[in-house]
Amino acid sequence: MHGDPRADTPAVGRIRRADDVLDLQRAARKGGTGPVLRWLAGRTGATVFLVNSAGTPARPPHAPLGDAERDLAMSGARELAERRLGSVAIDQDGLTCIVLPLDGSRGAAAPFLAAVVPQPAPPELPRLLADATSGLSLSWLAEQTRRKQHRLRIAEAGTREAVLHLLLNGHTSVARQIAGALRPALPATVRVYVIEGPPRVRGQLLGILTDVAEGAWIVPCPVYADHLFMLAPGDSAPAPVWPPELATACFIGESSAVPLRETATGYAQAFHALAAARGRPERQASFVASPDLALTIGPAAAAWAEAFLSPIRAHRARRVQDPDSAELLATAASWLSFHARATAHLNIHRNTLSARLTCMQELLGLDLHRLADQAAMALALRTTAADMPPPPEGDAARAGKTLPTLDELLSLPRVGAWAQQQFRPVTAPDVPACIAETLTTWLRLDARIGPTATALSISASAVRKRLTRSEALLKRSLLRSPSAIHDQWLALRALELAEPGEVPRHRRPSRESTMTLPAAG
Repeated sequence: MHGDPRADTPAVGRIRRADDVLDLQRAARKGGTGPVLRWLAGRTGATVFLVNSAGTPARPPHAPLGDAERDLAMSGARELAERRLGSVAIDQDGLTCIVLPLDGSRGAAAPFLAAVVPQPAPPELPRLLADATSGLSLSWLAEQTRRKQHRLRIAEAGTREAVLHLLLNGHTSVARQIAGALRPALPATVRVYVIEGPPRVRGQLLGILTDVAEGAWIVPCPVYADHLFMLAPGDSAPAPVWPPELATACFIGESSAVPLRETATGYAQAFHALAAARGRPERQASFVASPDLALTIGPAAAAWAEAFLSPIRAHRARRVQDPDSAELLATAASWLSFHARATAHLNIHRNTLSARLTCMQELLGLDLHRLADQAAMALALRTTAADMPPPPEGDAARAGKTLPTLDELLSLPRVGAWAQQQFRPVTAPDVPACIAETLTTWLRLDARIGPTATALSISASAVRKRLTRSEALLKRSLLRSPSAIHDQWLALRALELAEPGEVPRHRRPSRESTMTLPAAG
């Protein structure tokens, strides 16, 4: 009737305390401070939580915390912090609150362990709380360390992504300065790799690449969730050896060696190589260079491009928040490469992107939803980026004209030869005629899948399959940006101007897609 007479003996008390300590250690190993606090609450019936020196719960209690309990814990924590005591016990309004400090590290203020229970408090409560402080201190320190490491990883990833943005936007010197705080240093010549894999394992792939690609910059692509961007030394460095788990799970596109200032060009090359890799059993491909249209046209392209972009270059922002000419040109280059995903590339809102596009259309008198106008702007931007010298002033005067139109540039015989080379892979004798027919129809219809399917009387999925086959043959990306769609449109236009009867066609759109130069200024 009076219970077990051995229950209160010292030996039984020591055994019970040892069992409690073991249970506390098991709870800490399971998951840190949370399981320990829940075990204490279940063992004692008290509301147990961590609180900082201001009395704010650092770890929310397992059960709801009332105002009276919160006020008691706040008073105990403040008194403990001010008087630097080993513990504080407060009895008030039928409640007992016990507060004990945890051990912290230099630069990290540890919280206090607080327990609030209705009176009378269990006699073993102070002892259990004291026994729990050592395990809670270690668990809290471990959690703090993990949180700091997580913040450092986020900060480093953000810095690396910022360096990538700067490189892709042509700000090489600033990128070098920021990258100087990290490792490895940015090399003068680089090869760009784009690795495509399942988004759910991108973090795992990032760890694998970090281990095998020494001296490389590896950044999750800010535009595509299934892509990793790798910047590796491009001079005499050996090619990376891809581990089997990466080579079998991913597609890999590799650029040619380019100067660091031309990282954006290397990225476009790697993206085109990735499109070719998707059709190969080895799942890897390197970029196959082809003649550049701007260089093929020659100095006349520089004069045309300068006049084409002059309305944007002359633009001055009216308000502080409005974009200047440099921002408009950077936005144009990003949008032509990524379209709607330019918001991620530039880190801007979609409304900002839309407003800048509207401004450029008004300045240039273009409709950037038309592929013809997109291709003209892309050629102009690429020509100015190539820094080609303009033709001698006397040449234009002797020719009796000031500036050529784009159609006149595309009518040059050497451009016709370039255009034939662009379409040669899809017009080869062993390639079904429907592949070139679908590609040219798609280009004439502003690269829209639905209208192309209607024009050819086939399904939208059949159009995509034929365009995917075109990607593999051309070794260029078409369906995902950055793509070769602008070069292909310009090549098609050059063929139409040179030999209209020999261009594969199905049905011509009602609106003519001839691009002429708007008046300068």
